Amino acid sequence: MSSSIKIIFTLVILILGGIGFWLYNAMHTPVNHGNAKRYIVIEQGSSSNTILKVLGENDVLQVPLATKLYLRFFNRDAKMEAGDYQFPSPISPLEVIKQLEHGKKRTQTFTIPEGWTRFEIAKRIVSVFPIEPSMSEKEVLTLMDDTSLIQDVDPEAKNLEGYLYPTTYQFEFGTHPKEVIAKMVQQFKSVWQPEWDGLALRLGRTKREIVIIASLIENESKIDSERGLVSSVIYNRLDHGIRLGIDATNVYIAKLLGRWDGIIHKSDVEVIHPYNTRRIFGLPPGPISSPSRTAIEAALHPAQTDNLYYVLNVKANDGSHYFYPSADEFAKGKAEYQRWLASQRSN
Repeated sequence: MSSSIKIIFTLVILILGGIGFWLYNAMHTPVNHGNAKRYIVIEQGSSSNTILKVLGENDVLQVPLATKLYLRFFNRDAKMEAGDYQFPSPISPLEVIKQLEHGKKRTQTFTIPEGWTRFEIAKRIVSVFPIEPSMSEKEVLTLMDDTSLIQDVDPEAKNLEGYLYPTTYQFEFGTHPKEVIAKMVQQFKSVWQPEWDGLALRLGRTKREIVIIASLIENESKIDSERGLVSSVIYNRLDHGIRLGIDATNVYIAKLLGRWDGIIHKSDVEVIHPYNTRRIFGLPPGPISSPSRTAIEAALHPAQTDNLYYVLNVKANDGSHYFYPSADEFAKGKAEYQRWLASQRSN
């Protein structure tokens, strides 16, 4: 081999080695950029060149050529998915490619508090999930009238009240309200345990009745430790043929009639309506809110007591209650509560 060929060969080796060293460092070295808090959108169907251009324009890839060479010669099978991405800073090009391979859509948090009705839920869905064409609260409520989602759970249901499980969800931006509703129903089904069917039967109740009782408990007490006691009062009153007299059902009636203004009026208490537990005997015809797991468990595990009444414990001022087995004891507790209530109104 002539000396000139050896020199050329050596130069080629050095050049290739230099390129390899440069490429290795370029792909492995994290670089800082100023767009870590921004979402960078990779559109569906974008070519690899277009993706690299977008990332270069946003300084996530400061040497796009190195990434292009790497993909061309060393990772031809790399799949870069469309999505909404946030790239931390610093980040290496290899980490960028790895993130792009998984694909990611921007998500948003969606929280439904325990005890909300389908009316409040519909309002929040409309505000959090705007779509085109837009949907009104009334249209979302119509979606909640589709009981096909719970035919296996409650074939008697007229709507999804009670089955829109209250918790915090993550949804992609642009999710349709129908998908949101379906997810909430699916979450209810996930929370409901198979053995609960047997517990309901032993109590002489259907699954629907357990959900109705749980929805009442959810509204009557927010303190988990006393929900079993509230449950026992409900069961005891049902067993004794005593009206439940739960004010939350009157609130629900006002919402059904579109006249709830935050105050229970005399007309709400006296209204003739199947949900008015001050007038009817037994349970209301359906759930009045979305019960949590603890409320459902309380409906399935009522405490063993003789209590028939309860009243707010104004001394504790923590939302807890006093419980009474007799009307006389209850009357004393109620009188104390009414005195406290009058003092609050006068202040």
